[in-house]
Amino acid sequence: MKAIGYQHNLPISNELALQDITIDKPVASGRDILVEIKAISVNPVDYKIRESRPAAESEFAIIGWDAAGVVTAVGDEVSLFSVGDHVYYTGDLTRSGSNAEYQLVDERIVGRMPESLSFSEAAALPLTTITAWEMLFDRLQVPVTLSQDSDESSAQQTENRPTVLVVGAAGGVGSIMTQLLKTRTNALIIGTASRSESVKWLKTLGADHVINHRNPLSDELNKIGITEVDYVVSLNNTEEHFDEIIKCLKPRGKLGLIDDPNTLNVNALKLKSISLHWEFMYTRSMFTTPDMIEQHHLLNEVATLIDADKLKTTVAHELGTITAKNVRRAHQMLEDRAAHGKIVLEGWPDTAE
Repeated sequence: MKAIGYQHNLPISNELALQDITIDKPVASGRDILVEIKAISVNPVDYKIRESRPAAESEFAIIGWDAAGVVTAVGDEVSLFSVGDHVYYTGDLTRSGSNAEYQLVDERIVGRMPESLSFSEAAALPLTTITAWEMLFDRLQVPVTLSQDSDESSAQQTENRPTVLVVGAAGGVGSIMTQLLKTRTNALIIGTASRSESVKWLKTLGADHVINHRNPLSDELNKIGITEVDYVVSLNNTEEHFDEIIKCLKPRGKLGLIDDPNTLNVNALKLKSISLHWEFMYTRSMFTTPDMIEQHHLLNEVATLIDADKLKTTVAHELGTITAKNVRRAHQMLEDRAAHGKIVLEGWPDTAE
């Protein structure tokens, strides 16, 4: 089968950083399903692994953690899916990735694909959706309020609503997080972005306010009449914004983050009794936690919301078929921070481009 892999941790400008290769097709057993991959999306975790994780001696490492496709075989313990089912998932960071024509994945972290989406539209969602959902509702425990009282005045609604500041909101996680907040809570949503296209993108997704993270966050909040917020979700550059984040949070506020700061002065959180919450969506699959199947249920619930037109896909960049050249381009865009929303690729060429 066709796949895209690497043998050495090289800069993405090097053509050998990701190569078109041919490998054996895997065989399903146990709780694994074998998926014929129709589309993938590319995430920052892809280039971080490509840069840092060595491949086994004389072998190719295959990365990629977001896919949609068709089940072609099932293991003898599989009960959730059958051959022919359309599925979407992000996979397991400890196993071979989705940059391949076929992939084995544990059924407990796979969801049924939304019926209203194409393969590429569905592939854009799993990693970021699970991350956003678990952060908001499992880690920070933002209250779920599925309906709002339309009779309340705007001032009353603002006064009674929790306030959520999402730093770096125009990226993949922020794009679906903004929608989840809009759909499942009555929170006042404040996103940060600096480019005009990113500001426009967030407003279309439902952000109540968009502020510029290139300026002090507290100053930007003051411009919209807000002094402190209940929750801050920091999706990137947490170190850079940390002091301002603390300044912006209310006493007993909650801070959630997903990036990897080299240092973080957690003692600075003490005076306000701010709680710190880290989200890593691969924890369940890496440690085979007893509640691992919750990601299956989560993806199914999101599929229902999408088919009910309450959430939409976050595709912003379509880069063509799944080839090493196109995937390298996707990595470059992410490394350059030149993308908003999600980058997707769909279909396998008859010959490598």
